[in-house]
Amino acid sequence: MPNNTPAAEAGVAYSRAVVQVGVSSRNRRRVRIEERVVRAFLLMCALLGVLTTFAIVFILITESLGFFEKVSLKEFLTDTVWTPTFANKSFGVLPLVTGTLLTSLIAMLLAGPVGMLIAVYLSEYASPRVRRIVKPTLEVLAGIPTVVYGYFALTFLTPLLQRFIPGLEGFNALSAGLVMGIMILPTIASLSEDALYAVPNSLRYASLALGATRFQTVWGVVVPAAMSGVSASFLLGVSRAVGETMIVAIAAGQQPNFTFNPLVAVETMTAYIVRITMGDTPHGSLEYRTIFAVGLLLFLITLALNLTSEAIRQRYKGARV
Repeated sequence: MPNNTPAAEAGVAYSRAVVQVGVSSRNRRRVRIEERVVRAFLLMCALLGVLTTFAIVFILITESLGFFEKVSLKEFLTDTVWTPTFANKSFGVLPLVTGTLLTSLIAMLLAGPVGMLIAVYLSEYASPRVRRIVKPTLEVLAGIPTVVYGYFALTFLTPLLQRFIPGLEGFNALSAGLVMGIMILPTIASLSEDALYAVPNSLRYASLALGATRFQTVWGVVVPAAMSGVSASFLLGVSRAVGETMIVAIAAGQQPNFTFNPLVAVETMTAYIVRITMGDTPHGSLEYRTIFAVGLLLFLITLALNLTSEAIRQRYKGARV
């Protein structure tokens, strides 16, 4: 006969409670261990990106120091002649900087306004069906290899422009800049459209309720409200244009001319790095170390663009608050 006395039942209940407490304690320990493992894994992933950035900066600085031991920083930043591989060597980086800025400026003059207008149309005027069709089609441009863009500029756009622009050289900054603008157009248009689309409809309705037209609402309310995202898209487009390699290497030429004339050949910083690394320059020589000095300058320019983007974002964020 089973023992159903109160004391026996209390003992059984106590035993079950002890077992449950033990199981619960083991589960909590297991969960804590799993959380620690996941936390350590995520920390390692975060540190990987940080350490990679520091490693790149370290390599650029250490290799550049060997260059600046023999070439003064003043000559590097102020001289207007860049001939490190010639017998009469000169190490003025300004021709490469002007070539980079010229092609990037041409690209932004095309991609900036056109990308913004496309973003406004898709966000504020296009129907959902049109938006679903046009936006993925536009983003296909971002998947085209840049070497294809380069040969498109060289073999199609340059001959076409030469029919209307006398004196346009076969290699020139204009064609390279225009094609770079087409390349970065999806980036600016897509990110700007996302920023505009994320603006709450309450702002639109409030503006329309006050008597504003749709045009006034878009440019007076929606665009300023999304300015942090729009400015980030523009800065990202500029950064990509500054760092572009294949288009300028193929279409802009490899002549480091200190000029702002878009009709002549120029050489950008990225194109020079490619030319030296693919050439016969001895490893460890002064000429070879120029690529690290140019790369460090390119890194600083990109960093300045990112800091500017963050400052603009913080400014508009504070204005909205």
